[in-house]
Amino acid sequence: MAESTEPVVRAPGLAEQARALAAGEVTSRELTRRALDRIAATQPVVNAFRLVREEAALAEADAADAALARGLAGPERPLLGVPLAVKDDTDVAGEPTAFGCDGTFPPKACDSESVRRLRAAGAVIVGKTNSPELGQWPFTEGPVFGDTRNPWNPDHTPGGSSGGSAAAVAAGLVAAALGSDGAGSVRIPAAWTHLVGIKPQRGRISTWPEAEAFNGITVNGPLARTVGDAALLLAAASGNAPGDLHRPAPVDVLPAADRPPERLRIALSTGMPFTATPKALDPLVESAVRALAERLALLGHRVEEAEPRYGPIGLTFVPRATAGVRTWSERAPERRLLDPRTLGAVRTGRLLGGPLLRAARAAEAPLRRRVGRIFHRYDVVLAPTTATPPPRVGAFTGLSGWQTDRTMIAHCPYAWPWNVLGWPAVNVPAGFAPAPVDEGRGPGLPLGAQLLGPEGSEPLLVSLAAELEADQRWYERWPDEAPLHRPAGRP
Repeated sequence: MAESTEPVVRAPGLAEQARALAAGEVTSRELTRRALDRIAATQPVVNAFRLVREEAALAEADAADAALARGLAGPERPLLGVPLAVKDDTDVAGEPTAFGCDGTFPPKACDSESVRRLRAAGAVIVGKTNSPELGQWPFTEGPVFGDTRNPWNPDHTPGGSSGGSAAAVAAGLVAAALGSDGAGSVRIPAAWTHLVGIKPQRGRISTWPEAEAFNGITVNGPLARTVGDAALLLAAASGNAPGDLHRPAPVDVLPAADRPPERLRIALSTGMPFTATPKALDPLVESAVRALAERLALLGHRVEEAEPRYGPIGLTFVPRATAGVRTWSERAPERRLLDPRTLGAVRTGRLLGGPLLRAARAAEAPLRRRVGRIFHRYDVVLAPTTATPPPRVGAFTGLSGWQTDRTMIAHCPYAWPWNVLGWPAVNVPAGFAPAPVDEGRGPGLPLGAQLLGPEGSEPLLVSLAAELEADQRWYERWPDEAPLHRPAGRP
């Protein structure tokens, strides 16, 4: 990547960039060049990107500037000229989709439907962000691309599997990025990097060329620093391709970001679904979530402790997830390069496929009725997004598949049930835990809470998140700059 003598500055917000471009205050080439320079400056430490499209992105920016000069900015092209990033499970024409894997993947002939829609909205795609192998884990590390690090504290993970997208936004490389969420993979890194992350209703954003992703548990979703920016990206990316299996009724999320909700009934839930593995809620996380509950009560909502009845939901998740890993692994150019833990998941997926997978899918409707009973009494569920603050980089290195699963569940037992149900959820920042004593730098480690709703409730969740954001003003806080430009772990 070419060096630039221009100062490297954080990306302004998504809506702010779109406004400045439409007003002629800045060009798309200028914004894109700044994003590329900041990516280059932070890549040695943050390592957010698997692939940077410097030449192609600048060409797209020039085309956007030409369109802006012709007065083509408007409601149909709300992101005209704005640089964005997408996760490396998402097809971008002319680029490979490696999804965290090693090996030489062929370039894709076509954009995925979500990228097609972002381009139609005018966005410039600056690159593809890192993901752990096949998006399986809540950390973003791998032998082929290295360690993606948390901009708030580079000794810690940003989470996963959309860790590269989260790190890119948290570090101010881009204003927003698209990720995917199969067991919390948007919400977990959003929680651990002080971002808003939306897991929309299944099918809200197309997964085409996949008719559905990972047997319906994985959806695409936005990460941003503000609710309004996340809603803007969600609106731009939403919609379906003819081959999609899931086509929910349309909702309008953009007005919801500017409209406070009516007085809501909110269930505060700290209980965990059964997994037969040890796990406990860190008191620091619990305190942060309860503090948000208290703020919501002061804002006029009725908040009570109540738990969804999850029942045997965990038994239905594993067949769908591991069968999805098995299917995706068949695209890897060299099977021998896959992580041994991935190969173990492939074997499990083969074992649990067929009748067991069909049974897991058939259980979704009764599980929706069972869990959904809480929405007879409450409008929204407030729960922790994770059970712990973000672990250190390398905490999962060298673990067996079973050890990785147990450790992963201990950190992240809260997010995945909503993937089985296919319902929307929004992570909101919940403050910071103190940094470990031997680190002691910066504001600490970010924490998050999730707002959970029933089918089609994105506008309600966005409205509530925006009201909380206006009260908390979390977007005013940024990571320290110094750690982003030096080797992690050094004073």
